[in-house]
Amino acid sequence: MSQQVEQLFERLWQDYISRTPSAPKVHEVLGKGHPIVNDHVAFRTFDIAPVRLEALAQHFLALGYKEGGDYHFEEKKLRAKHYEHDDPTLPKVFISELMTAEFSDSLQQKVKAMVAQVDADAVSKDDFLYSGTHWQVSHADYLELLEESEYAAWMSAFGFCANHFTVSVNYLPGFDSLEQVNETLKQAGFTLNTSGGEIKGSPEVYLEQSSTMANRHPVAFSDQTVEIPSCFYEFAKRYEVEDGKLYSGFVAASADKIFESTNAA
Repeated sequence: MSQQVEQLFERLWQDYISRTPSAPKVHEVLGKGHPIVNDHVAFRTFDIAPVRLEALAQHFLALGYKEGGDYHFEEKKLRAKHYEHDDPTLPKVFISELMTAEFSDSLQQKVKAMVAQVDADAVSKDDFLYSGTHWQVSHADYLELLEESEYAAWMSAFGFCANHFTVSVNYLPGFDSLEQVNETLKQAGFTLNTSGGEIKGSPEVYLEQSSTMANRHPVAFSDQTVEIPSCFYEFAKRYEVEDGKLYSGFVAASADKIFESTNAA
């Protein structure tokens, strides 16, 4: 089973670095030859069948993952869940979905038109989580979505893929704090997400997070190819909730700001 999990994450990683070329450089800068352990991998979707959050989660539940916490983001109109494996070195999974009914008729129609093009059988196939878009949208439609929801616009351009991977600072040799990680990244030329401060969270909530701003990647829309923000890398340091046991959940207020890593700089 763990081999299947590792194969899935390797395929997700290869797909992710195709639109996040700075990610391997993060490994060079922070890993210095040591393997990197990822804290979690995040996915986005819509709250419409057949691509709802729970449908994506089935891929992980089938590989031994279990449900963790539930999260709600009022401002961004999202709900999310996380899933975790008994093996703590395997990445947790964070899946969010856009609550489309809370948006304008125009956005709802555009999203329904996109999802209608997804073959329901494709959702359960092994490669669905890195299958990209199953539709084509115009750049004008992307910009209209962007006015209402950066999340919806991002989904229209990139579809089903890892939105970000996350370095586990706890397993990172040579670093004692997230501040050290951030300083090292900045010195190497990375731009960090400063929304809500460079570090979101605190030891008091048992989780600190930071992230780079998304790479820019050319997207072939139906009418033109345009370079837009794609994916980013996150960094997480977890604190003990009891002897020897690290906090395994997420902090909604912090995750809310991490979402803004795909905003246009």
